[in-house]
This record gives sequence, structure tokens and C-alpha cells, in this order.
Amino acid sequence: MSRTERSSRSASRRELIKAGLFGAMGIAASTAVVPAVMAQPKGDVVNDIKVLNKALFYEHQAIWAYGFAAGKLTDSNVGKAVLAIALANQSDHKAHRDLLASVVKQLGGTPVTAKMEYLKTVTPYIERGEGNLDSDVNIAKLALALEVDAAIAYGREVATLKNPELITAGASIGSTEASHATVIRAAFQSLGVSLNVVPAAFVSKDTRNDWILKV
Repeated sequence: MSRTERSSRSASRRELIKAGLFGAMGIAASTAVVPAVMAQPKGDVVNDIKVLNKALFYEHQAIWAYGFAAGKLTDSNVGKAVLAIALANQSDHKAHRDLLASVVKQLGGTPVTAKMEYLKTVTPYIERGEGNLDSDVNIAKLALALEVDAAIAYGREVATLKNPELITAGASIGSTEASHATVIRAAFQSLGVSLNVVPAAFVSKDTRNDWILKV
């Protein structure tokens, strides 16, 4: 391998690690908005608890998925880079989990608890070819699909909240999920995959296929 090739590969690895650290920085945006629990009609409170618990379920799923996938990654340079991104993103999801659980309690509700595993909810992604657990690259594609759907879900569910402060906080978390997807796509680009890091002006149901990378 020539010195130029070694230098290029090292630069790519550095960019991957930087992308992972950028994912961790996203947490600042999501936790900066601590929602105030305002006096609300009982029906509105019940509605908001339901919506927040639905979001909490998916945060539990994401935390499990990153932890489970981490054990499948190889010790290669790519595997280590994907792991760095995964751990940074998982850290954000843990912060989201803690915030959502706290607010549900403040509203008088009971936060949904984490299950032992969420493999059944991840399997459909694998069946659709939107990632897999058989290689470092496919694990990254699976993480991408999950993050894209998380961003879409927050955009949809936030609109059903009644408390304006919760809407602001939910939108902030949703933007962090979108940044996770962007970081993963940037990692693929740094590996030489020809793609646009931001493939569409929106992260939505209509643009979902533009964001996801098939196996």
C-alpha cells in the first residue's frame, strides 16, 4: 500500500470518528429544552402521557438495538468507527429516555419500562433489506433506517401533543434523531460511497426511501 493510500485511509477513519463525536454533540440540543409542566385539562394530560410513553418505547428500542448491534461489530477499522458512532448515538437516546421518563412522572403518569429485547421490532427492517446484523456496513445501514424512522415518528407525534413546552422539547429530540441519520450517511460517504449526506430537504414519510440505504 502506498503512503498516499495509507494517508487517505487514515483520514477516512478520522472523519468517521469525528462524525461519531458530532452525534454525541447533538445531545446538547435535546437536553437544553427542559419542558415545564404547565397546568392542563385532564384530557390533555392523559393525551400527552400517552404520546410521550410511545416515544419512550422507541427510545428503549433504540438503546437496545445499539447495544445489541455493538456486540456484532468486528474489530476492524470500519467496525471500530461504526461502534464509535453507535455509542455516541446511544448516549443521546439514553438522555432522551431519561428526559421523557421524567416528564411522564411529572405529569402523573407511569413511564413504560424497557423490555429485555426488541428483536421482533427490528426484524421487519432486515426482511425489507434495510440493514442486517451480518456485517459492519449492514449494521450501520440498519441503524440508519431506525434513526430515519425515529425522526419521522417524532415529527408526526409531536403534532399531537397539547403542551407547547412539550412540543418544543419533542421537536428538539426529533432534530437530533435526524442528525444521527445524517452522521451515519456522512460515515458512508467517508468510506467512498457516492451519496448526498442530506438527500432531501425533509425527513418524512414521503422522502424516507431517499434517506435509507438498502443492503
